[in-house]
Parts: sequence; structure tokens; C-alpha cells
Amino acid sequence: MTREAPPSATSTSFNRKQQLYARYLSAVLMDLTILNLFDEYWDAVVIDSFSISLLAAILLQVMLKISIAIEHHVDAAVQSRAGRHSGKARLFSAWAVLFISKLVILGALGLVFGDEVQFIGIHHGLIPFMVVVIVMLAAEELMRRIYYALASS
Repeated sequence: MTREAPPSATSTSFNRKQQLYARYLSAVLMDLTILNLFDEYWDAVVIDSFSISLLAAILLQVMLKISIAIEHHVDAAVQSRAGRHSGKARLFSAWAVLFISKLVILGALGLVFGDEVQFIGIHHGLIPFMVVVIVMLAAEELMRRIYYALASS
């Protein structure tokens, strides 16, 4: 039985599965880094161990992607039905879905991890959680921009 050699390091063609794997691996690692930095430097974020933060980063990434997919689905539905008030309706629906999804994600973290992952502070930890999520999304966007800037050069 012969094994197929891995593609060379100079190969630049990646299939869709490889691209998704790289995208989600880097996103989870970025989320893991951000969670642990907040845990280390901000008393409002408490995570009991590195292993728990890794699992939390995976759960966060999955749930954030699901919430963004739901937001896009709702946006398409609102856009097709709203008519002339489409802009306001789309903005409100996007805000509502994204805000409610953060409550659901925070609840899921509490359900899955209990006291091992805690966001402490204003509105039962909602504000610290939102800060962490915003930083995660901003970091992902920064990574995406750097990636595309490097690809075009």
C-alpha cells in the first residue's frame, strides 16, 4: 500500500474543505487566545482552565457562526417582505437577532460549563461577554483583511 505524498509547500490550490478547516481552526485559536487574555487580565472574565477555555472557544465559534447564518436568513426574509421600510426593518431585525443570540450563547455557556466559565458584572455578565465577543469578531475581521491583503500582493 502506497501513501500519497502531501502537497508541496509551494502548492497554492486548496479545496473548499481545506479552506473551511483553516478558517475555523484559525478562528477557534483566535477566540481561545482572546478568552485566555481576558481571563488573565480582566476580573470580569473567569475561566477555570485552559481545557475549558478551548471547549468554550469551540462552542462560541459554532454558536456565533449559527447566529450569523440565522441573521442572514432573517435579513433575506425581511428584505423580501418589508417593501419601502426595508432599511429600518432590516436594521432592527439584524440587531434583534444578533442581540438575542448573544443572550442564548451566554446561556449555553452557563448551561454547558456552569461556574467554570463566568462573565461577571453588569447585567449578569452580559456587558463583559459582549465586550469579549466584539473583540473576537474584530480580531477575526482583522485576520480576514490581512489574509486577503497578503493574497493580493
